[in-house]
Amino acid sequence: MTSITSAPWVIATRESRLALWQAHHVQALLQQRFGRTVELLGMTTRGDQILDRSLSKVGGKGLFVKELEVALEEGRAHLAVHSLKDVPMELPAGFELAAVLEREDPCDAFVSPRHASLEDLPHGAVVGTSSLRRVVQLRSRRPDLRIEPLRGNLDTRLRKLDEGQYDAIVLAAAGLKRLGLGERIRQVFDASLMIPAAGQGALGIEVRTEQAELRERLAALIHRPTWLATLAERAVSRELGGSCSVPLAAHGQWRGERLELTAAIGDPARPEQPLLQAQAGGAIDSAEAAEALGRSAAAMLREQGADRILSSL
Repeated sequence: MTSITSAPWVIATRESRLALWQAHHVQALLQQRFGRTVELLGMTTRGDQILDRSLSKVGGKGLFVKELEVALEEGRAHLAVHSLKDVPMELPAGFELAAVLEREDPCDAFVSPRHASLEDLPHGAVVGTSSLRRVVQLRSRRPDLRIEPLRGNLDTRLRKLDEGQYDAIVLAAAGLKRLGLGERIRQVFDASLMIPAAGQGALGIEVRTEQAELRERLAALIHRPTWLATLAERAVSRELGGSCSVPLAAHGQWRGERLELTAAIGDPARPEQPLLQAQAGGAIDSAEAAEALGRSAAAMLREQGADRILSSL
């Protein structure tokens, strides 16, 4: 690969409108911070191509990052920008997250052309989402609803809603806000009622481990509160084998110097069963402490029977 000191930096990115917004956002940060020329390498991933099956059945969210990692490995790009919730908990050997940026709204959003909130939906209404995490939490609150699969990029999902295929859909609030579509949001779910996914709302920058100089520079972009909170969240998921096939939620919120972590897991095959939930907190000032907090929350879920759910998936 050309030295990072003698050529433009290249960002590998998916080509959806939201992914390009995220890549342009990082491009602007890099140009402003380092005075460098930064270019984009747009790519279509397997996750973008397979739209007729749920991610849990075709390989998981890693399908959104694999092609970008190949571009890094082959030297066609220096870094990749991801929605952190799409990044697998274990990266392949030779890759690492160099930075996690300040988080947008981490919560889920209720979007509907006719209904103001989840509570306003009539009995038997159709709600679209392909996230098992959202499915188990929606069923916990409204077991009468029909939860139907919904795939595609953000614009595709909104189009399907507007065509009348669904009465409502649930999306990440961050994506809608980043694309200037905040007016589509009818209700933002409080994180205590619909616990977000690990890393939701945050952006991660991935690089090759061997790019030590680049990693050192990108470290200046780390937003420490977001970094520590998402480390704790991702540790919960890592301990429980978290992927899109696991209906797991984990979310950290700061209360002064204290990080309060909430995690939950549900059984998609037994929606009548209550969610298993755990809460852990502490004064967190290091990556090691954040990950230990996440492991503690995962252990609490295991004590309540999480392994039974995991073994049935």
